[in-house]
Amino acid sequence: MASPLLDDRPAATRLLAAPPVPSRRTRLLALPEVRWAGLSAVAFLLAFPLDLAGVSAWVWGPLYALCYVAGGWEPGWAGLVALRGWSLDVDLLMVVAAIGAAAIGQFLDGGLLIVIFAVSGALEALATRRTADSVRGLLDLAPATAVRLRPRGAAAGEDEEVVGLGELRVGDLVLVRPGERLPADGTVVEGAGEVDQATITGEPLPVNKEPGDEVFAGTLNGTGALRVRVDKDASESVIARIVGMVEEASETKAPTQLFIEKVEQRYSVGVVVATLALFGVPLAWGADFTSTLLRAMTFMIVASPCAVVLATMPPLLSAIANAGRHGVLVKSAVVMERLGGVTRVALDKTGTLTEGAPRVAEVRVASGGGGGLGEAGVLALAAAAEHSSEHPLARAVVALAKERGLGIESAEDFSSEPGRGVRAVVGGREVRVGSPLALVGVVGGEAGLMVAEVEGAGRTAVVVLVDGVLVGVLGVEDRVRVGAGEAVAALGRLTGSAPVLLTGDNERAAVKLAGEVGIAEVRAGLLPQDKAAAVREWEAAGEKVLVVGDGVNDAPALAAAHSGIAMGRAGSDLALETADAVVVRDELATVPVVVALSRRARRLVVQNLVIAGFCIGALVIWDLVGHLPLPLGVAGHEGSTVLVGLNGLRLLRESAWRGAVRDAGAGGGGFGVGAAPRRLLGRRTFG
Repeated sequence: MASPLLDDRPAATRLLAAPPVPSRRTRLLALPEVRWAGLSAVAFLLAFPLDLAGVSAWVWGPLYALCYVAGGWEPGWAGLVALRGWSLDVDLLMVVAAIGAAAIGQFLDGGLLIVIFAVSGALEALATRRTADSVRGLLDLAPATAVRLRPRGAAAGEDEEVVGLGELRVGDLVLVRPGERLPADGTVVEGAGEVDQATITGEPLPVNKEPGDEVFAGTLNGTGALRVRVDKDASESVIARIVGMVEEASETKAPTQLFIEKVEQRYSVGVVVATLALFGVPLAWGADFTSTLLRAMTFMIVASPCAVVLATMPPLLSAIANAGRHGVLVKSAVVMERLGGVTRVALDKTGTLTEGAPRVAEVRVASGGGGGLGEAGVLALAAAAEHSSEHPLARAVVALAKERGLGIESAEDFSSEPGRGVRAVVGGREVRVGSPLALVGVVGGEAGLMVAEVEGAGRTAVVVLVDGVLVGVLGVEDRVRVGAGEAVAALGRLTGSAPVLLTGDNERAAVKLAGEVGIAEVRAGLLPQDKAAAVREWEAAGEKVLVVGDGVNDAPALAAAHSGIAMGRAGSDLALETADAVVVRDELATVPVVVALSRRARRLVVQNLVIAGFCIGALVIWDLVGHLPLPLGVAGHEGSTVLVGLNGLRLLRESAWRGAVRDAGAGGGGFGVGAAPRRLLGRRTFG
């Protein structure tokens, strides 16, 4: 079993080894679009070499036919449905063009068109379904049932009843035992405990909850039984609102596609009208049927947007493949293109700029050497007392003691009190480790000064008492990711605006972290809807925002943003599905490199579109003005297609990643010469 100190699971899962949230992931072959596209691609790959080898058409002909039928079924049927509504899209045009190519013997051209569009449609359908699965799976964070308490005075043994969440009403009192998830948003009326609410606020440590404190559905009660008054209906809980915001924000991306759809519609209509005119008008003037049909089909082929499609896809897909080899999974070509257009970056704190795991950063010893213990003695006693605790702070204390090679004695009479700390007998002495206010009371004198200094540095103070006497104070903080400062600086140079920190953590800790990584603007204490609102505010002002986060609480902002990137190791399922890209190994330095790589891909797309547009335009004009022989038309069409394809494949090379690293570090600063960029330049970090 892996050490808990190296456990990369979300904090809510680590706290009490609770079972993971059930997954509702749709299987790949469950989608008809995927099955049809796969069958089409396999048939094409089998027919293509047989065709080139000169094998009898009776062998490869049926395979091409299967390719056409399987790949053209979904887009063709969708195109016919659209046609019934007096709308003509490019999918139907591609099917018609493929059939036209086959009609004059160009089976390869037609098959390639069919496969490209079938695979593209399948990927789009899969991405849409997986996102929907993840959103629905988020609702599983809240338990299916709750323990509702009947009014006091009921007969013994009848105080509790198990009910479904749909039966809970505002004002009901529910019992939440240790290790259980809260069933509804509400207020604690009795009991105390530490609740891990990282899924909502992103706070790295459990939060002590006492009567009067607010709690959220789906968060995990670590220790202590809580009686909670339900304040909101299940449909209005924070978790439900997050789901709604993710769905709403995802839908707001649709208008970006409207312009493309309008261009496709007009282009499709234009090609069809021109083809019919080239066929019908000459026939009306007595032209030969065969030659007229041949000319019209030649036009259909040379005007088909194969080169335009390949002008866009190979650079973006090559960039995706290159990024994947270096640990960044970009979900689609559209995402890769959008990443290069960002003008502002917003970063989460816990789990993004930091590792999401607390560590002891300092050990302060009370005057007189802590009763002669010294720093090592204070740390060893604290680790011995904390050794039996599952609290993240306890693991941090034990980890530092082991790192320094200190012996950890066995503890007796161990006990843990939520919100206060732990108590144990170590070597005959009573050792208490925990909250300053809980263990020392109203802090004053030397204790107050030590705690103030620790907390003033943006750290969490933990006091250590031996037989009731203060011997030391531990300063605990979250560890900043390697290369975080360089990545922040690089993102600022690439976008032309300083990155912003959006976090649910407290302002003091956020400001300290921001100072360490070079961020000037900090927005702290934010709930998920606050993060999404900040992103929408920037988007409304014309900014194209890139959000980098890892938790469920980041999902609405990831969905609302122009682009979103999730940290992969400890990222929640919803964040990973909502984000446009995933940093698999949490190397933050790769984020600006991928943005720079996207910009390189965008430049190649423009180059390819110019080449494709020139070639298609020249061939179309030749066919309209003069007489373009079919073999020459096919050669010109395929030649331009191959040219733009090869140009786009340049981004597959390792030198393209190296160039993106240099682009990200351009303009000076540490990123261009730091250790993280050298590592990225020197080796592949994934796959």
